[in-house]
Parts: sequence; C-alpha cells; structure tokens
Amino acid sequence: MHTSKYCLRTFFAVLFLAFSLQVKAQESSDLTLWYKQPAADVWTDALPIGNGRLGAMIYGNVEKELIQLNEHTVWSGGPNRNDNPDALASLPEVRRLIFEGKQKEAEQLAAKTIQSKKSHGQKFQPVGDLNIAFEGHSTFTDYRRELDISQAISKVSYVVDGVTYTREAIASFAENVIAIHLTASKPGKISFTASMATPQPNATVALNSEKELTISGTTTDHEGVEGKVKFKSLTKIKNQGGTLSSTDNSITVKNADEATIYIAIATNFNNYLDLSGDENGRAAAFMAKAATKSFDDLLKTNLVDYQKYFNRVSLNLGETEASKLPTDERIKGFKEGDDPQLVTLYYQYGRYLLISSSQPGGQPANLQGIWNKEMSPPWDSKYTININAQMNYWPAEKTNLAELHEPFLKMVSEMAEAGEETAKVMYGARGWMVHHNTDIWRITGPVDAIFWGIWSGGGAWTSQHLWDHFQYNGDMDYLKSIYPILKGAAMFYVDFLVEHPENKWLVVNPGTSPENAPAAHEGSSLDAGTTMDNQLVFDAFSAVIQASEMLGKDQAFADSLKAMRDRLPPMHIGKHGQLQEWLDDIDDPNDHHRHISHLYGLFPSNQISPLRTPELYSASKNTLIQRGDVSTGWSMGWKVNWWARMLDGNHAYKLIQNQLSPVGAKRGEGGGSYNNLFDAHPPFQIDGNFGCTSGITEMLVQSANGEIHLLPALPDVWQEGSITGIRAKGGFEIVELKWKDGKIEKAVIKSTIGGNLRLRVPNTLDLEKGKDLMKASGENPNPFYQVPVTADPIVSPAAQIDFPDLGETSVYDLKTEAGATYELKSKNL
Repeated sequence: MHTSKYCLRTFFAVLFLAFSLQVKAQESSDLTLWYKQPAADVWTDALPIGNGRLGAMIYGNVEKELIQLNEHTVWSGGPNRNDNPDALASLPEVRRLIFEGKQKEAEQLAAKTIQSKKSHGQKFQPVGDLNIAFEGHSTFTDYRRELDISQAISKVSYVVDGVTYTREAIASFAENVIAIHLTASKPGKISFTASMATPQPNATVALNSEKELTISGTTTDHEGVEGKVKFKSLTKIKNQGGTLSSTDNSITVKNADEATIYIAIATNFNNYLDLSGDENGRAAAFMAKAATKSFDDLLKTNLVDYQKYFNRVSLNLGETEASKLPTDERIKGFKEGDDPQLVTLYYQYGRYLLISSSQPGGQPANLQGIWNKEMSPPWDSKYTININAQMNYWPAEKTNLAELHEPFLKMVSEMAEAGEETAKVMYGARGWMVHHNTDIWRITGPVDAIFWGIWSGGGAWTSQHLWDHFQYNGDMDYLKSIYPILKGAAMFYVDFLVEHPENKWLVVNPGTSPENAPAAHEGSSLDAGTTMDNQLVFDAFSAVIQASEMLGKDQAFADSLKAMRDRLPPMHIGKHGQLQEWLDDIDDPNDHHRHISHLYGLFPSNQISPLRTPELYSASKNTLIQRGDVSTGWSMGWKVNWWARMLDGNHAYKLIQNQLSPVGAKRGEGGGSYNNLFDAHPPFQIDGNFGCTSGITEMLVQSANGEIHLLPALPDVWQEGSITGIRAKGGFEIVELKWKDGKIEKAVIKSTIGGNLRLRVPNTLDLEKGKDLMKASGENPNPFYQVPVTADPIVSPAAQIDFPDLGETSVYDLKTEAGATYELKSKNL
C-alpha cells in the first residue's frame, strides 16, 4: 500500500511537471514570436521562414491556410545594361554649371544626358501560393501560432471537436525545400485539399505525372527588358494512413494520420550573365532527394544546419512578466513598459532573418530580404546601395555570421566587373563604379530620376564591405583576392575627381548627398564636394593605401593616393553648430530628412569619434538633434548605430523604443514595427531589422576606433546582462561579456590570429590569476586597428562647440597569441 501511494504521488508529480512545462511552452517567449490569432490576409502578420534560396510567409489561417512562396532568382527581365553614353560629352558642361552655382540647370542637363534611357532596374517577384483548405475547421479553440527563431520552425496549433491539430513548417538548408508537417492528436483526422496559385501572368499551374502540383513559367518583361528567368515549382504530398487523390489542379488527403508537404523551386539562373540552367531538372532533383526523407529527418538536419550559425551569439538583458505576452501585445506596450527581453528577441530576429535570407552561393538579401508577395513591390525590392543594401549586412561580421556576408561580397565583385564599362563609357574613367541602385542583373548605370540616380558612390561604399570582411578575419590570401576590386574603386576617383576652382580641393563633381537637396539649390540635389562624397573617397583611398602596405605592392600608386587624399576637402562645421552636408553652409536646422548621409563618417565609417575628433563629435550631435528622432524605420536603425558611436546609450535606446513601436504612419512618414516584427519604412523594408541588430551590438561592443571598446554605450535600463560570441576586428572574439551595475564583471576574449589587444573598459580589470594588465600607450601597433587621421574641420565662427563628457574609462594593451583565450575580471570581485 505504501508503495502504491508513492507511485501515485510520483505519477501525479510527473504529470504536474509535464503540464507545467506545457503551460510554460505556451506562455514563455524566450526566442519565439507567438500570437493568439491567424494572420488572416495581412502579409505583415504572417511569419517568415527561409533558407537563403527559398522564402515562405506562413499565415497560420485555420480553415484556408496560405503559404506565400519566393525563390531568390525569380526576377523580371534578363541580362542587360543601362549606361548612358551621352554622359561623357556633357560632363564638362554639367561640372561648369555646378561650380558656377547653377545646380538646377546642371540637373536639367544631366537629366537629358546622364540619366538612363533604358531600364531603371528589374523587379524581384513571387513564385506563387500554396493554399490548403481544411473543411469543417471554421470553429476552433486554443489557437496559437509561433515562430521559434532558436530552431527556425513555424508552428500552428488549434483544437476542433476535441482534436488538437498541429502544423509545422521549415525551410530546409540541406535539401532546398519548404516542408510542412500536418499532425493531429487522434489518428485518421488529417483531411485537406491543397492547390497552387500564381500571380505570374506567363505561368501555368498543373498536376504532373508524378502527382505533383506544378507551377511552370517565365518572369515578366519590364521597361523594355525581356523576361527570361524560367522557373519551376513542384509540390508533393506524402501521407501516412488515409487516402490521397488528385484533380488537374489539386491534391486531396482524406483521413490520414499525418501528412508532409514538400515544395521545391528552381530556375534557369546561373549568374547575372548566364541563364542556361535547367529549372525542370533542378527542381526534380531537389524534390527527389528531399521527398525520401521524413519531416523528422529534415527537421533534425535543419536544426544542425541552422544552429551552427544562430547559436554562436547569445544575449541576455533580463526578463520580466511582459515577456509572457503575445508578440503583438508586447510591441504595443514596449515603449511605456519594462520588457528588456523583447530587445533580445528583436536582436536575434535580425540574425534569424539574415541566416534565412542570405546563404553562401545565393543572392544577397534585397530590400525585403527574400520575402515578397507583390509582382511590382515597393522600389522593386532591388538593391538600393546608397544605404539600404549595406545596412542589411552591418550585423554580418560583428554578430558572427561572416559566411553570410558572401552573397553581398560576390555581388560587389560582379558590380566591379560590370561597372568598368560604366566608368569608361559614361565618365571616361578607369576602375569601376556603380550608381545608387542595382538588381540581380548587376546594372551599374543611373537608376531613377537624376535627383537620385546621379550619385556615384556605390562602388566606394560597397567595396568597403570587402575591406571590412578582411579586417575581421585577417586572411591575407583573401586580401590578395579583393585587392584589384579595392584598387578599381579607388582608381575611378583618381580619374573622376576634379579641382575646385576656388579652394583647389579635389572634389566629386557632379556629386550629391543621397536623396536630399538644400533649398538654396532650388531643390536640386546636385553639387560638388558634398560631405558624404568626400568621406567615401577618403575611405576608398585609405583602404587601398593600407592594403598596399600590408601586401607590399603598388607603393607608387599608394603614394599617389595619399597625396590626393590630402587634397580632399576637410569636414566643415556650420553656423548652426552642425556638420555641414554640403561644402557651403546652407543646412536648414529644420530639415528632418530621413537620409543623414554626411554622418557616414561617424558610422559605418570611423572618421568621426568622440574620442579622437571632439569638434566633429559636437557637430554630429547637433546634426542628429536637429534632424530629430522621428524617421522611417531604416533611418531609425541607422540612428541607433550613430548614437551608439556617440557613446550615448540612453539616446540609442530611445531609438530602439521608437523602432519597437507599432507602425501607425503613412508611407515614408515614420517607422516602427509590424506585428511580425518586420521593420516598417513604411512599407516593409528589412534593412531596419538588420540596422537595429547592428546598433544593439555597437552599444555593447565596438572595434572601429583603434581599440575594442566594451560597453561603450550602455543605457541605464541595461545595467545587468551578458552577451557571447561577438566578433571584433583583428580576429578577436568576445567569447563572453558579463556586466552588473553597468560595470564589467567578466570578459573572455579569444584571439584567432594573434596581435596586440587594446581594450577600453568602464572599470578596472585584472587578467586571469590576478595578473595586472598593462596600461595602453601610443598608437595601437596592431595593423587591423590603424585609423587614418581625420583632417581638422573648418569651423564657422558662429558655431558653438560642446565637447563630449566621456566619463572614466581604462585602456589596456595585451599581447595575444593566435588561438589563445584570455579572461579578464573586475578588480572588485
């Protein structure tokens, strides 16, 4: 009897534990987005999955499920160029007009002679939809849908007539399929009809001899460019128990115990010049391999493939009761509430989205990552390279996803190939260049009206990503491979820069500060020697100068670049105490434009720093305050990074609060987040997600200013926390960083390539085993921490300069060996 009571108690204890865990799983957020209701027909409520090549939006609708599908190479048009050869002859006159202050006349001439007369870029387009109809499921209870970003799996569950139905969906990295698994709590209860649809006008939906639903088609023409991408989608269903039947355009499963839906999609795209692939053979091969595996097998493999990236970084900022609420409710309450774990979720969501939309060998994440339902999406979902595409990749190196940078770096190398002809034909220059926008066909001519399209800095900026990738990994073979691209980006400016007639500086003319225009120029964006142009040329030259030194080659060319770099205009501080956007002091302190391009020098570049250039710090702060915090979503993301570089964690956090607020503005009037945590321009642009993830990292770890700075911009609300796995330049990894009361308790740093570790910290630290650290002095001898000297600014007599209050920090030097790990602890522990 005693034994029976004991067993009974044990049984109920185990039952209670299981129930508690189930309840916790339902309530706990951890790294899960979850909701109490379906997405209905709201695309920005649906949840994204992807494997870098395939993307799917899962709506979670009960009776009529919708899964919207994308493939990374399904774009309108085909190989094409959009250069305007009339540009070269008109260039002297355009330059003369700008130098004479006749910017509007120059813009009108440039619109006729420089603006492209051909395609302004092609469109990223959807493949189609999978529709799944569940008859008799209109009345349901206990609904929940979720996206577990720690495991890259979407789930939907609900109860109908006492039966719990569950759907799980993944995008398999290894097998290149979308897989959806349907189960029920009782046998024989899985019944549904699946069908496919597509908005593509040159496509057909049918059932093939393998009893697979197919979409076969060719993408559309656009702006005179013939659609040449052929695509094939295959959908196969495997059921356990029950029956499977089909019509010409649907497959029906009746009374099965479970079922798995496999979706494979392929195109004929090989590269931006080659469409000779076999879309039918590719899709069939993907399906043949994947359909032999059970969903559990696919899930296990996918977990390993995904988590090898995702698990490299963890962040803990604390957790409150608010984290138990559904995600949409958390967004509504975040700004006024206390929910630090939502920041962690949003941070890791940015990493999830990059893993899901950018994989080696694939296309880079575009303006919407890889998720788009529109045949003509906003801005064509192209690659806007005057900020947006670059922002997508700001988290790549620092958040330990360097391999996922590869698609963007590959695009840069392809633009370098295509852009040689543009440089030569349009501007009579050597090297390569690209304007403010490109697409899968790597067009490098001007895109859109000349107001936007004349910007010439695409090559200078995107090539910095190659240099950045090298600075993080220190691979000299990689540097050798990218040196010609870096040199080509600089060479363009060697030929393109012209002497300013008044002050003899070398300037970009025609130039522009992206997407903005001063009232003094009658609304024209054109000018000579804009601040951003000067900063971009400075970086393009500096990268080649240092690369030349490290490789021991091209010394004469590097010396010529040094001489030209010295002749670039210094930055100017204007009468309002602002960093001037143009050479002339014509900024309007009431200008709240979303682009603050002249702060490129603050971030992502390192030409401006509170520690090294206090006057420029003051001017940058005034510019940020004058422009204001209210902005589009991606601009908010950039501002988080800027305020982090300003070492102002509280202001950076204020921008995170704005970012994690429900979107309520009209297009372009103010950002926020949609219910699925997608960034709102509005409309949706994914760059804000990536930008904010980068900014949160910059608040905790920076390595841009000749040192690694730990906790440089910690806000008051994050006084305790930890982060692991963050990478820094020079091959360093912050294995662990733990802090309390705003001070570092422990820092564990691994050196992968050796070299001097210079560390700036908010409190004094000891090396492991109580060894004293050496105080830093002089320039950092580590070549990866060389920082080119920023010229002293020209300051208006009317400007008020407010120098930064940097607080107390300690700076140490530690000689490291390749492969060694170093632990540092607070002296007070």
